Amino acid sequence: MNETEVRSILQTKHVIALVGASPNEDRPSFGVMKYLLEHGYKVIPVNPGQAGKQILGQTVYASLSDIPEKIDIVDVFRASNAVPAIVDEILALKTQPDVLWLQLEISHEEAEAKARAAGMQVVTNMCTKQQHQRLITA
Repeated sequence: MNETEVRSILQTKHVIALVGASPNEDRPSFGVMKYLLEHGYKVIPVNPGQAGKQILGQTVYASLSDIPEKIDIVDVFRASNAVPAIVDEILALKTQPDVLWLQLEISHEEAEAKARAAGMQVVTNMCTKQQHQRLITA
């Protein structure tokens, strides 16, 4: 994924499902979620253990299929070995998101290929916050 494509995603996709969202302020997902909310994105936290609660004022959903609106980006804060199941969940949705975004140090070649084959853009091993700071607010 080149810089122009990443910039375009961040400029045009504004509804983000954040898989692996944490209410713990020390976790990277919390900081990224806070930053994205502050910069105008709608961020929908996904964490089965927190379902029904709120993180940063946003209702937490147990799974992507529970989210009642179209998602533009699925932003993943889970271990690489969780990615295949997340991609399968995405592909089972009625309306698929446009982008699978895997955070720093997260990758899974087979699952990424499967998402691409389904027409999704895939961003791997990049932080949404860092890329936004570098490409949009710089």
